[in-house]
Parts: sequence; structure tokens; C-alpha cells
Amino acid sequence: MNYSRKEEYLQFAIHMARSAGKRTLAHFQKGVEVDRKQDDSPVTQADRDAEKWMRERILEKYPDHGIVGEEFGNEGENKSVQWILDPIDGTLSFIHGIPLYTTLIGVTIDGEPEIGVIYAPATDELCEAAAGFGARYNGKDCRVADTKNLSEATLLSTDITTIRSENMHEQFNLLLDQCRLHRTWGDAYGHMMVATGRADIMFDPVLHIWDAAPLITIMQEAGGVFLDVEGNASIDSGHGFSSNELLAGDVLKIMGNQ
Repeated sequence: MNYSRKEEYLQFAIHMARSAGKRTLAHFQKGVEVDRKQDDSPVTQADRDAEKWMRERILEKYPDHGIVGEEFGNEGENKSVQWILDPIDGTLSFIHGIPLYTTLIGVTIDGEPEIGVIYAPATDELCEAAAGFGARYNGKDCRVADTKNLSEATLLSTDITTIRSENMHEQFNLLLDQCRLHRTWGDAYGHMMVATGRADIMFDPVLHIWDAAPLITIMQEAGGVFLDVEGNASIDSGHGFSSNELLAGDVLKIMGNQ
């Protein structure tokens, strides 16, 4: 794919993430009604409205592209370009009025992650990247920190309960013991913090493809990695972590021995 087309997709993804994310603010801290999906995870009208709006815009502009979304499933699965959407990543944060939720867009081309956007509407923070273009945070180049040792590292996660339910708690506790600081600035916001050098490791025991789709491109273009605990750079492994390359080996030694 030529650079001009990739730049076009990136700019459209940025526009959609900002616009859809700002639509969620109409419901944020407004006592939005919460429904439950079949898996008992929460969903709100803000999730549905934002994804529906993004899907309509994509199909208007690129009717020959496919879409994967958290709320409304897949369409055009055989298309070479796939837009992967998570209208509200961190729905629990959104429901509780915590501003660390995000709107996520990833684009794969022939199965390879090429574009990633993380937008935090409530704090107006945007991190974006396209393969070969570098990563930017609010319009300026961003890089992962150069932390060399776990003893100096800030470790982030979303919650301990999920780590325990996924039978990763023993390994995570070992990682926790070796890191300098742990905080639960989680979900995609935590990965954005790693990409921008504000934290060193973000670990996620459960990730759907719409959660992970933007992360590989953003982390790699920011000089870091997004890997599963087997060391694969994949958006459909079901779990993963972000870090710089220096720390990734140590994380894998601890978390990979499951």
C-alpha cells in the first residue's frame, strides 16, 4: 500500500475517533443506563451510538472495506481492509464517571495491523500511529521510556480480579514484586501511558481483538512492543502487555511460565 493511502486512512481514523469519542461525552457523568450483554459485561447507549455512527461513516467513505466492532459484530469479513472499532474501551470507568476511558480504532490491511488510534475524550488525549510513520501524542512524536530494569519500572494493570480469574495471579505477583510501582490506570489508557513514556509496562490478561487492534502499531512505532505472554505480536491472542524492548524479555520470563 502506498504511503498516501495509508495517511488517508490514518487521518480518517483520527477524525472518527475524535468525533465518536466526543459523542460519548453527551452521556458521560450523566447517569447513563447500563445494560448487560450475554457475557454479563456492561454496555450503554453511548457505546452503541458511537459505534453505529462510526460504522455509517466508514461505509459511506469506504463501502468496499470490512468492519469489526464490539457492539455490532462483523461485516465484510473477506475484505482486505478491516476497521476494528471499540467505541468505549473501559466501560466500567465510563459508567463510574472516571475519565480514563477511550475510543479505539485499529485498521488491518491484508491481516496486518497498520493503523492505531487511542482517544481519551474526557481528557482530550490522542495517541496515533501508522506503520512506518512513527507515533504521536497530541500531535507530537512520542516514545516509550528507556527504563532498563524492572526495579525502576512502573507497572499498570486494569484490575487484579481478572488476573486471578485467568489463573495468571502467581506470575503477576512475581512481576509485581520486582517492579518499583503498581497502579491500575488500566485498559487502553494504560497502554497509551506506556507509548508516551509515562509508565513502563501495561499488562492485560483479557483482550478482545477490538481492544488490541490499535496497540501493536502504536507500540512498535513508539519504539516499544505489544506481545502476548508467549512473545507473539498478535491482536487475537486474548491477552498481552506493552513495554519497551529492554523490559519485554524480563516480563516474558516471568509471565510466560504458565
